[in-house]
Formats: sequence, structure tokens, C-alpha cells
Amino acid sequence: MSTLPPLARVPLLVLGLLSLLTGVFAGLARLGVEVPALAAVHAGNHAALMICAFFGTVISLERAVALGGLWPYAGPAAAGTGGVLLLAGGPLVAAQLLFLLAAATLFGGGVVVVRRQLALFTVMLAVGAACWLLGSLVWWNTGNVHAAVPLWLAFLVLTIAGERLELTRFLPARPAAAPSFVAVSALILAGAVLAAWEEDLGHGLFAAGVLAMAAWLLTFDIARHNARQQGLTRFIAVCLLSGYVWLAFGALAALGGGLAPAHPLHDITMHAIALGFVFSMVFGHAAIIFPAVLKVKIPYHPAFYMPLALLHASLALRVAGSLLELPALRSWGGIANALTLAVFIATMVVSVIRGGRPPARRRRNPVPGTPVRSAVKPSGNPAP
Repeated sequence: MSTLPPLARVPLLVLGLLSLLTGVFAGLARLGVEVPALAAVHAGNHAALMICAFFGTVISLERAVALGGLWPYAGPAAAGTGGVLLLAGGPLVAAQLLFLLAAATLFGGGVVVVRRQLALFTVMLAVGAACWLLGSLVWWNTGNVHAAVPLWLAFLVLTIAGERLELTRFLPARPAAAPSFVAVSALILAGAVLAAWEEDLGHGLFAAGVLAMAAWLLTFDIARHNARQQGLTRFIAVCLLSGYVWLAFGALAALGGGLAPAHPLHDITMHAIALGFVFSMVFGHAAIIFPAVLKVKIPYHPAFYMPLALLHASLALRVAGSLLELPALRSWGGIANALTLAVFIATMVVSVIRGGRPPARRRRNPVPGTPVRSAVKPSGNPAP
């Protein structure tokens, strides 16, 4: 089956990174930090740039590689182009339509996967994509980006949870795992959909569902077992478990009303979930996903823990600034968040350079416990 060569995938990733860069600066502008004028103008588009343009591009690209063929690449191309169109000051409706096309493509890919392999986790990945599509429809129809945010967050949470669900098959069977996962996911989905019409009730249901999902992941995910391993496997597990704690914290803030844009807990809610949880997943799986997408080597190194520690410390600083009502402290936390992402990208670039060096002469007696290089299974889901 013909597919897009790895080198041709790089421009798609670059489009997503452009939205990430501008989205980060736009977020800083919302904190009152002085940033370049181009980013400040897009402070109101922060959520769309980060979720639709960046995460939409990266998730769609990873899924396109797993699916094979050429048509799935319409997803990351549309998401990345939509982000660039926003940055260029193009018509908002055109960018919205591109995000709709990207979400529809990802959902179509999810349907294809379900037809190939009918399982709860494949269904959940399709449901996650449907949340992105529905959220983008709400934004396009109402012009209110905040009305779309619960559905967009559901897209990220259910996508990640669906991928983690697949790996529970490596654990001893626990009858309660699947039914409870369905119930929790249904609560998240119901809350996210309802929030577009009945905001207070929808936000409450969504927050309760997210808190329950954090508890489910902490209870049933294989990460608790992998934390006792070594090397990359242990690092991924630490990323996941710490991310689940942030997910629970964000859900608690949401239960306190933090999903409402003007609420004092809004910044905590959004960034505990989208930064503490989602970026912990990104940090953990970058050494698996990017080699699969770009066909480069990213060998594990203990230095991977540095950006992870900075992520948690900077986010804790930002949260403290919000709770203590110290805007300057919150702004410094936001600046530290941005620097953390820069450190993470630099760490990955250095790792790619290390991975491209000629291998050292193999010793006859390798060190016991050397981790085996991870791979991505044909379904495209990481197997840490």
C-alpha cells in the first residue's frame, strides 16, 4: 500500500510546531506577559491553536502512519494548514472548515480501524475523534470557542485513555475494568455534549467523568506495574502516573467551576489537564511515536527526566500563583512552562542526533538490564 514517505511527513509536523510555538506565546499573552505582536493578536485563539492545530496535527499524523495509504494524511495537512491560516489572519470560517475536515478524516480513519478490529479501545479512539469533530462543529456554528472546549478536552482525554485501555490486555483479567471504563467514558461524553447547551450541568458531569477516568487509569493502567522496570519503560510509566495525578487535580478544579472562562480556577483546570496530563503523555511517548512517524532513532537517556521534572515544577508554580492570587507568580509559572517545552524539544533533537551516530563497537558481554528498543505496533498504539 502506498503511503507518504517519512521525509514528506516532516512539513506536516512543522506546520503543527508553528501552531505550538504561536499558541504558547498566545497563552503567555493571556497571562499579561509581553510577547511578539503576532502571538498577542492570537490570544483568543490559544485553545484552537493548541488543540486543533497542534494536537490535531500530531495525533492525525501518527494515526495516518499507522493506517497506511495516502488519504489519511489529509487530516494532519488540513489541521496544520488551518493553524497557519489562523496565524496569517485568514478568514476564520476557512480555518474552522479545515479543522472540520481534519477531524472528519481522523474520525473516518477511526471507523476504518473499527471495521478492521472491533474492540473497545478502537471504538474509543473513534469516539475521541468524534468529540473533536463535534467540538469544531459547535465552534463553527456558535462562534464561541469556549463552548467547544469540553468536547476538545474529551477528544484528548478519551484518545489517550483508549490507547491505554488497549495495553490492559497484558495484565491479569479484571472483570470490572471494561464496564467501568465504558461508564466513565459515557459520563465524560455526556457532559461534554451537554455543556454546549446546558453549561453548568454539562461542566459538572464532564468534570466528574474526568475525575473518574483519572481514578480508572491510576487503578487499571499497566503503568503502575511498569514503574518497577528500568530505562524507557520506567520513564514512560513515571510520565503516565504523574500525568494522571494532574488529570485528577484538573478535574477537581473543574468541579469547583473551573471550566467557566471567567472563573478563578479556569487557568488551573485547563492547564492541569492540557499541560500536566496531555504533555506528560507527549513527553513519555515521544521516543516511540516520533521514530515511528519520521523513521529516526531516539535512544533513551536519563536526561529525559529533566523536561518532565521542569514540566511539573513550572506547572506547580503556575497553580500556586492562581491559588494565592499572585498574578506575577502565575506569569512566571507560564514562562517556565514555555521554557520547559523548549527544553523538551531540544532534548529530542539532541537524542535524534545521538541516534544518528554510527553505533559503538558492540562488547561481547553487554550490560545486564539494557533496555530493548521500543516499537510501535501495527495499530499505531505504543507498547511501553
